[in-house]
Amino acid sequence: MRGFVVGGVSSGVGKTVATLAIASALEEAGYDVQPAKAGPDFIDPSHHQAVTDRPSRTLDLWLCGEAGVRRNYARGAGDVCVVEGVMGLYDGDGSSTAMVAEALDLPVVLVVDASAGMESVAATALGFRRYAAEIGRDVDVAGIVAQRAHGGRHERGIRDALPEEIAYFGRIPPSSDLEIPDRHLGLHMGEEAALPSEALAEAAETIDVEALVDVARDPPAEPEPADAETGDQRTHSDDATVAVADDAAFCFRYPATIERFRDRGDVVSFSPVAGDRVPVCDGVYLPGGYPELHAEELAQSPTLSDLADRAADGLAVLGECGGLMVMSESLTTVDGETHEMAGILPAEVTMHERYQALDHVELAATDGTLTARAGERIRGHEFHYSSADVGSDARFAFDVVRGDGIADERDGLLEYDSLGTYAHVHAESGAFDRFLESLDR
Repeated sequence: MRGFVVGGVSSGVGKTVATLAIASALEEAGYDVQPAKAGPDFIDPSHHQAVTDRPSRTLDLWLCGEAGVRRNYARGAGDVCVVEGVMGLYDGDGSSTAMVAEALDLPVVLVVDASAGMESVAATALGFRRYAAEIGRDVDVAGIVAQRAHGGRHERGIRDALPEEIAYFGRIPPSSDLEIPDRHLGLHMGEEAALPSEALAEAAETIDVEALVDVARDPPAEPEPADAETGDQRTHSDDATVAVADDAAFCFRYPATIERFRDRGDVVSFSPVAGDRVPVCDGVYLPGGYPELHAEELAQSPTLSDLADRAADGLAVLGECGGLMVMSESLTTVDGETHEMAGILPAEVTMHERYQALDHVELAATDGTLTARAGERIRGHEFHYSSADVGSDARFAFDVVRGDGIADERDGLLEYDSLGTYAHVHAESGAFDRFLESLDR
C-alpha cells in the first residue's frame, strides 16, 4: 500500500483539515484511502474515519517501536495511505512526524500557512526540505499544500515561487466552514463535529490527486509478528471475552487494541452512560474519553455499582485515564460539582482548567500486574486535565521512568484484581497480551 505523510510547519497550521481534504479528493477520484495518524492522538483519527469510513492506524515510534509502526501500517487496507502528522514536522523527541516518515520511507506533503505570504511560503518549504539533511535525517519533503490560500494571483504567486524540487499539490481555501471546534484535549470528535460535506468537497477540488498518487511510495516489507521477533513464548487465551466500554464517555481506544482482543478471543461492548449492565465476560476494559462531560449521567448509572460489585468479586477491570477516573471514588468537575463514581480505586479525581500532564511515558512494573510482569517496562502516552488525590493506603503497580503518573512518580492504582492508570498504551507494547494472559489464571 503506497502512502505519504501530511506534515505541518507547526501545530495549528491545519494538518487535519488538509488531510481530510486530501482523503476526500482521493476517494472522489476512486481511490480507497487508508487513513493513519503519526502520534498517539485519538481525536484526529475520529475525523479520518468520518470521511473514509475506515479506522485510522496509529503510527507512533515511542508507543510501538519501528517494527510495530510498520506492522500497524501493513494491517491497513486500501490503495493509498494518508498519514496525518503530529505537531510540526520535526517536533517531538519520542516520535516526530519526520521520524515516522523516515521509518516508513514515505514522502512528506508539507502543509504551510499561506494566509499572508507567497514567496515566503516557498522559502519555508525549502527550509523544511533542507533541514532534514542538516540534522542527518532521510526525510523527503516532496511538495506542499498551501493552507488558507486564495486562488488567482495568490495561488500563482505561491506556485511560481516554489523551486523545481518542491511540488505544488494544491490549496485549502480560507473558509469558516473548514474550522473544527476544539475544547480541552483537542478538537471535537469526528462524530460530533464532522466538517460539512459541501465545504470539504469544495476544498478537495483544489487538490492535485494524481500528483499525490504519483509521489506516494511503498514502505519497507512488514516485519515478523511481535512474538516471533522477540522469541516471546507467552500463552494467550483463545476464548477470553473482554467487555469494552464504548460510548461518548469512553471513546479513546486504538483500533489495534480491539483487533488484539478479537484475534485472541471475543469483544462485547457496553455503555456506562446508557446504564448497561456489565456483560458476562472474563475482563473489562475502560478506555479513556470524556467522563467529565458525562459525570452526572455516570453517577446515576447502575453500571458503576455493577462494575464495583464485579470488581470486588475478582473480575479484572483495566481502566486507562478516563477509565481510571470512573473507577475512582469521586469525580469533581471544573464547576466544582462532585459526583460519586464506581469506588473501585482509593482516589478522588478533580478536573482542572489547564492540563496536568502531556508526554510520552515509560513505566516500570514493580510487581506483576494486569499489563506487565514484574520488572517489565511499558511505554505509553498521558494527556489529562485531571489530578488524583489518592488514599494513604493506595498501592501502585508502576514506578514512572518518564512522565508524571498519578502521584509521587508512581502510576497504576491497584485494588482487587483491577488496575487504573493515567497512561494510554498501544497493543504493540505487549500490555494487552499480558492482560489477556492474566485472564487465564
